[in-house]
Amino acid sequence: MPPHRARKPDTSASRDRAIARGIERWFQASARDLPWRTTPRDGYYALVSEAMLLQTQASRIAERFPPFIQRFPTIESLAEADEHDVLAQWSGLGYYRRAKNLHAAARAVVREHGGIVPRDASALRRLPGVGRYTAGSIASIVYDEPAPIVDGNVARVLLRLDGADLPPTASATIHRLWARAEDLVRAATSPALLNEGLMELGANICTPRSPGCDACPVRSSCVAHREGKQGDIPRPKPRPSQQVVHAASVVMRDAKGRLLVERRGDGGMWAGLWQAPTIEREGKTPTRASIDALTGGGRARRIAEFEHKTTHRIFRFTVYAAPPPKRRRPDQRWVSAAEIEGLALARPQMRILQGSDPVGTNSPTGGGRSGSRG
Repeated sequence: MPPHRARKPDTSASRDRAIARGIERWFQASARDLPWRTTPRDGYYALVSEAMLLQTQASRIAERFPPFIQRFPTIESLAEADEHDVLAQWSGLGYYRRAKNLHAAARAVVREHGGIVPRDASALRRLPGVGRYTAGSIASIVYDEPAPIVDGNVARVLLRLDGADLPPTASATIHRLWARAEDLVRAATSPALLNEGLMELGANICTPRSPGCDACPVRSSCVAHREGKQGDIPRPKPRPSQQVVHAASVVMRDAKGRLLVERRGDGGMWAGLWQAPTIEREGKTPTRASIDALTGGGRARRIAEFEHKTTHRIFRFTVYAAPPPKRRRPDQRWVSAAEIEGLALARPQMRILQGSDPVGTNSPTGGGRSGSRG
């Protein structure tokens, strides 16, 4: 008998058409009701939602999208807004560079395209912060253009469909994925339904662990499912190393109950956002002298500790309370509780400054250690 050979995936045009039809029909019947999925689709809504959805779950964006649109109902209103107002509306979503790029993209659309989000993927890619995936997503979903998309969910679906046990971050794998995505979108009856269906399938059915193959509309075409390899494909990505950053934040109130805050610089993590007076050190704990210096000489007492994780860093926060300083620096200001709500804050500072008892003996969110990601 001839030696057994692994069956090559059938990437014929007829198979691609069958996959595309199956996903399109499934998405029409199963699409989640999300606030940016209007009829007809709106280019501005798509630009905002895609910026929000990068590295954030759709369920969280479904809560944050409506108030953002209520504050900036048109692309012109977003373009005209002050950057600090945009960042304040973005507070808690993380990856604040996305908000700055979205703001810049809105201004470019108003300035260069008369306020109409371009329909061509190449024109979309010239907007600040818009890469190949986002451009393809907007062009296909809003305008039904046959533009391919590949994000983490789509990549997982495509690798499993073809039974491609490849290193997911290798350049050859990425090139293959974009080529396969283009094959499918060109085989589709509706590029809009196909591409959004691919994303939805990866998010809800073809999940990283325990995929719901029984509910998959294209399982009969899936090589990984047929060979029982859906749990092994794609291979796990190498975990990024995380730098440990020790942060000390001091909560100070004046006689009127106002909190002292300062604005971060324009570079680095959480650039331009507001915070309690804070000092950070990579790999080592801030000294007591440096903590006391934040208070203007007042003695600080420790009230809480918690951890905040991002992709590349682990922030270990220690929160202190101290009497108000005799003088504040020019970059600092006193703000009321109501004004805190309108400031652009990163998640850790939301916890520190908006906690139920930030200057008491408990943790700002009720005590104990916890981690968050975003």
